[in-house]
Amino acid sequence: MKFFIAIEPGDADHAFGVVVPDLPGCFSAGDNLDQAFENALEAIELWCETVIEDGGKIPLGKTLAEHQANPEYAGWVWSVVDVPIEKYFGPAEKINITVPKLLLRWIDDYAKSHGMTRSGFLTQAARDAMG
Repeated sequence: MKFFIAIEPGDADHAFGVVVPDLPGCFSAGDNLDQAFENALEAIELWCETVIEDGGKIPLGKTLAEHQANPEYAGWVWSVVDVPIEKYFGPAEKINITVPKLLLRWIDDYAKSHGMTRSGFLTQAARDAMG
């Protein structure tokens, strides 16, 4: 799953701060940019694992433009990280669904052009639709 992160630039005396605005209270830091990214990934995984285990949901993310409009992050640098949180949803199950042939071709074409599998696309589409 992809998340926007806001990075507060560091210097010789200050760590790089990282905030994940879509996950309330999820933040991290690092002495350098590489460490800040690593720690952000770890923080996101832990935040999501905890919320899912407690029966909660991962909130829908805002757009980058919405985040950038927040004055709290003025002067911060933005990035996107992809964190494999799907493992916390439980084991995969095979299902059998019926889809019109043309729609299935469109799904497959779209998924392939976006570097996804059919299952990955349908899972993401369901998540997006349900919020």
